[in-house]
Parts: sequence; C-alpha cells; structure tokens
Amino acid sequence: MCRLAFDACIPAWALEGGFFCVVRTRDELSIVCTEDVCTEDRMPDGTPAERGWVALKLEGPFPFSMTGVLASFVQPLAEAQIPIFAISTFDTDYVLIKRENLEQAVVALDAAGHEKVGEEAG
Repeated sequence: MCRLAFDACIPAWALEGGFFCVVRTRDELSIVCTEDVCTEDRMPDGTPAERGWVALKLEGPFPFSMTGVLASFVQPLAEAQIPIFAISTFDTDYVLIKRENLEQAVVALDAAGHEKVGEEAG
C-alpha cells in the first residue's frame, strides 16, 4: 500500500493486479495493490509505502443491515495486539495483516470461532 498526493493521477500500474483498492480524499490518494505491481521502481521517489501485508477475505456478501461482522473479526486481532488495515467492498470485507502476524492471527481467529478458508494475495 502506498500514499500519493491527493491530486496525483492514478497510475496505470495500480490497476494491473487482481486485487487493488484506490481511494482519493482531499488529503491523499491511497493505493492498495499486490506487491508484484507496486514495485519501488514504479513509484515516485519518496512515496510512503508499506509492504508485507496479506489480505484475509471475510466470505460475503453481507447485507448492509447486518451489524458487527467486521467487529467480530477484528476484535480478536485487537486483543492479540495484531495491527490491521481494513477494506470494504459492496459485498464483503478484507482485513490486511502483516505477513509475520499471520500464524498468530489464525490462532486468535480460530479461538474466536472463525474458520480460515483461504487468503487473498497481498
């Protein structure tokens, strides 16, 4: 994931991978994509970036009226002191965690009753 200036053009490479999220606000342009397309040589010099994240998909779709879905997933991670980055789409939620925390996250989520089915590329 990386952050560009709020008025930067969305780079073509950001849209190349099978998993990406682009969000623009008045303050920044945030891009989350797979590491194979978000390489340092493609980003402008000095671009703040975070690497080494894995995306866990919460199997949806979840109706908009359903409450607590994301909270039930991130609460055990918070209790285990595992930092997260969450992304939501129309149908589902993704929780990104650092690759080195994956094993600990699986244990915490399993203890909370969540079943690991698979993981998205990160």
